[in-house]
Amino acid sequence: MKFSFIKYRKIPLAWLLLTRQPLRLIVAIAGISFAGILMFMQLGFRDGLFDTSVTIHKLLDADLVLISPRSKSSISMSGFPKRRLIQTLALEDVEKTAPVNLTYLLWRNPENLKTRSILTLGFNPADSLLISDGFSRKADGLKNPGRVLFDKLSRPEFGPIEDWFLSDKKIETEVAGKRVIVEGLVELGPSFGADGNLITSRETYLRLFPANPKGSIEIGLVKLRRGSNPILVSEILNKSLPNDVRVLTKNQFIEFEKNYWKNSTAIGFIFSLGALMGFVVGCVVVYQILYSDVTDHLPEYATLLAMGYRLKSLFFVVAREGFLLAFFGYLPAYFSGQILYSIVRSSTKLPIIMDANKTILIFILILVMCMGSAGIAMRKLVDADPAEIF
Repeated sequence: MKFSFIKYRKIPLAWLLLTRQPLRLIVAIAGISFAGILMFMQLGFRDGLFDTSVTIHKLLDADLVLISPRSKSSISMSGFPKRRLIQTLALEDVEKTAPVNLTYLLWRNPENLKTRSILTLGFNPADSLLISDGFSRKADGLKNPGRVLFDKLSRPEFGPIEDWFLSDKKIETEVAGKRVIVEGLVELGPSFGADGNLITSRETYLRLFPANPKGSIEIGLVKLRRGSNPILVSEILNKSLPNDVRVLTKNQFIEFEKNYWKNSTAIGFIFSLGALMGFVVGCVVVYQILYSDVTDHLPEYATLLAMGYRLKSLFFVVAREGFLLAFFGYLPAYFSGQILYSIVRSSTKLPIIMDANKTILIFILILVMCMGSAGIAMRKLVDADPAEIF
């Protein structure tokens, strides 16, 4: 018995069984790869779209962010008293603050005169708003009333603003029915809720949106002194400030936005369902392949049992087949995913990235898919009865 088991261990039985019918192996690998590519694309689109929703959040030059507890996301921000932001200066760790207004206003396309909602941010040009090279110089131009900075990555429906600006053409249009002049361009990018972005001074913002109370803001940016702990300071401020304001670290503010799109909309569910469908398809393909393989070789398995092999050893053979299929099916899915991600990035500007978390997650899903299917197919081995062979 021991000798037979040693011989069995030296023979790559799982590999020989898989390669005995190359066409079946190719079909199996293609099916697994297709399922893997589908999962890569669905999760890639989901994460990429979530990342676009926090483009501005990541660029904010702040350690802490103050918002109203009634705010749900960047598309549904509520105001809070500006004096709450001023009160944070009483804490020694706070170095400086910046009040920011945010809402959607109607932008008139200067080419075809059609209007479209655009996300508008108002701040004091003397404050620091974005972590971006050259932004402070561009912001100086906003000190003149009626000047705005236009996001050149906005959708084309807003007009050929970048082309006109680079050709030194003066761009005058209307926002909320009031005349504005494009002073410069910034690079932010559209998101789920905003097809375009506009930055202006608070003075111009209040002229464009006079219904906004002068003492109310939607976002408060707080910059801490070097060496301060943002989490600790946020906890102190949350306890000391009235409950009409909420203090978040910058990372918490980013997660606040992502969680809205993940949990309060159907977007996360749709893309996760697509990935699940790819997983199910892969399970069906692998199960059919392994079940057919076990069925076709049932006499051989029965012969091995008659020679002294234990049923447990044959289970390991099928399990190794499942592992090999997972490995060889994952490789083309991974490289195809890299190529497709690159194509999508260049075509749509979506930040779809093949990061380590996604790479490991998809491999684990494919491994579970193949090993689970192998486990189900193993039940057929019970029918391998040596008595029927002799």
